[in-house]
Amino acid sequence: MSFIFLFVDGVGLGERSDLNPFTNGQTYSSFSFMTDKQPFTIEVEDIQKEDHVFKTIDARLGIEGLPQSGTGQTTLFTGKNASKIAGRHFGPFPHSKTKYLYHEKSIFVRLQEKGKTCYFMNAFPQIFFDKAKERDRWSCCTYMTRSAGIPLNSVNEVLEGKAITAGILQDAWRKKLKIDVPAITAQDAAVRVVDMAGEKDFILVEYYLTDKAGHSQDLSYSHKILQRLDQFLHALIHKKRNQDTLFLTSDHGNIEDLSTRTHTLNRVPMFVYGPGAQKFKGVESIKGITDVTVRLLTS
Repeated sequence: MSFIFLFVDGVGLGERSDLNPFTNGQTYSSFSFMTDKQPFTIEVEDIQKEDHVFKTIDARLGIEGLPQSGTGQTTLFTGKNASKIAGRHFGPFPHSKTKYLYHEKSIFVRLQEKGKTCYFMNAFPQIFFDKAKERDRWSCCTYMTRSAGIPLNSVNEVLEGKAITAGILQDAWRKKLKIDVPAITAQDAAVRVVDMAGEKDFILVEYYLTDKAGHSQDLSYSHKILQRLDQFLHALIHKKRNQDTLFLTSDHGNIEDLSTRTHTLNRVPMFVYGPGAQKFKGVESIKGITDVTVRLLTS
C-alpha cells in the first residue's frame, strides 16, 4: 500500500465570483468528484465516507497576516507551526529559524526512520540546480528531499518515465528551455506516478503553477493551469491502485480570488481517497494544516 501526496500551491475555497475560476462557468471533474458534486466554494460541506474524506482546513496558523508558502509548506511537511517558530508568515523559501525541522521532523525523514521508502516525483532542469546552488536557496519540497538524503530528479528521470515536470505536459521544457523531452498527456503523467507508487511507500507530487496563476490575476491563464491539474488529478483518481491512498491539500488560498494579487485567508481543501482516508476523519478544521502531518505518518 502506497500513499500519494499531491501538494497544490495556492488553492483555497472562496466566494462565488466572476473572478473565481472555480465558479466562472468552467467545470473541473476532479474537483467535482472531490466535493461529491458540491460547488468548490466556502459553502462546501464535509464528506466523511469510508474511502473518501473532504474537509476545508485553516491555513492561517494562528498568526496575523496572509499565509505564505515558506511557513505553510514547512508546517505541512513537518507538523510543526513554522509561522509561530519564525514569528511571522514567511515565503517562498524555508525560514532560517525553521530549517532544522526538515532535518529532524520532516515526513521524509520520519518515514525513512520507520523503514519506509519516499520519492519526490518532480524533476528539475539544470538551470534550477545551477541557480539554487549559486544562491543556496532551495524550495520547501526540494529542501525536504535533500535533507532526507533523497536525490532530486533531473532530465534523465523524465526521459526514463520516472518523473514529471512542473507543468505536467513537459511543454515548457520543450518550448522555453529547449530541452529535448517528448510531449505527454496529463494521463501519461498520472500513470508515471501510479507506477512509482508500486515501487515506493510515499510519493510527493508538487503543483505550484496554481499559485503562480493566482498572482497573475489572469482568468484565462488560471483556467489553463486548473485544467491541467484537473486532468492529472482525474487520472490519478481513476488509475491508482485500490490499495493506494491519494491525498491532496494546499498551503494557502490564492487562485480562488483573482480580484487580488496576494494570497487569501480562505480555508484550503483536504481531500483523501483510498483505504487510508479513515485516519483523516478526525482532522480538526480549526487546527488546520498543523493537524495533517501526524496522520500522513501513520497512513
